[in-house]
Amino acid sequence: MVYGNNNQFTIRMELVQKLQGGVIIEVSDAEEAKIAEEAGACSIVVHHGTPRMPTPDLIKEIKQSVSIPVMARVRVGHFVEAQILEAIGVDYVDESELLGIADNDNYINKRNFCVPFACGCKHLEEAFMRVTEGATIIWMQGSRSRWSSSRPDSIVETVQIVRSVMMEVRNLTNADEDEVFTFAKKMAVPYDLVAQIRQIGRLPVLLFAAGGIWTPADAALMMQLGCDGVYIGSEIFSCVDPYKQVQAIVQAVKHYNDPHVLAESSSGLEDTESEDDGGFIAYLV
Repeated sequence: MVYGNNNQFTIRMELVQKLQGGVIIEVSDAEEAKIAEEAGACSIVVHHGTPRMPTPDLIKEIKQSVSIPVMARVRVGHFVEAQILEAIGVDYVDESELLGIADNDNYINKRNFCVPFACGCKHLEEAFMRVTEGATIIWMQGSRSRWSSSRPDSIVETVQIVRSVMMEVRNLTNADEDEVFTFAKKMAVPYDLVAQIRQIGRLPVLLFAAGGIWTPADAALMMQLGCDGVYIGSEIFSCVDPYKQVQAIVQAVKHYNDPHVLAESSSGLEDTESEDDGGFIAYLV
C-alpha cells in the first residue's frame, strides 16, 4: 500500500504495518498501558483528559513502562505540538478533534514529519484529504466530541461510516478511467491517489474503526466489514476485569471470521459501565 512515489510516505507506511489486524487501546497512565500490553494490544493512545497535548513527562513514563508503540494526540492544525511529540520519541501522532481545533482552516502538513500520523474521517472525501496531507492511519469514527465505548448507540454511527466508505471505494474500483478523472476533480484530490485506490481496491493506508466498540462481537463486526483493526476507548478500564475484556477483543480481531472462537471469547464478560444510567449494564454469555 504505497501512495505515489514519496519515499518518506513509504517509510511511514512501513512503520504502521505492524498495527494491521490489531487493537489500539486508549490509556491514561502507565498501569493501564501495562494491562493493555499484557492483554495483547498492538499499540496504545495516551489520553489525559485535558483539551491539549499530553505532557511529555506522562508520555515518557508510559513509554518506559511498555514495549508496544505509543501514540499521543495533538490538536487539529497544531504542528508545534506535533514537533514536540516527535522530538520526545512517540511512535505515532493522532491529529485529533477530540482535543479541539487549534487552526480552523488548516490541518497539519504531515509530510513534514518522519513520525506517522493518524486522523479521523466521517466519509471518503475526508479520508482522501487526510491521506493527501500525509496521514497513514485513518480512524473511521463516530462522534467527534467523544468516542464513547459506553454509549450503547454510538456503534451505529461507526457502522454507518465504515459501510459508507467501503461502498464508495467499491464503486470507485468499478469505475472506468473517465469516471476516475471526474471523481478526482470532484473530490479535489490527486488523480494518482484515486487511480491507485481503483487499482488496489482499497485506501493505501490503514483503516481503524473507532467508537462504540465494546464487545468481541463489535470488534469482529468491524473486521468483517473490512477494517484493518479497531480502537477501544479508555472506558474499557471501567469494567470489572479490563485485562480479560481487552484480551477477548484482541482474540476476536484475530479470529473475526470464526464464530466458535468468537463465542468462546465472548463468554464470561460482564459489568460494562453505562453513562446513560450512571450504573452498569451486564454483558453475559
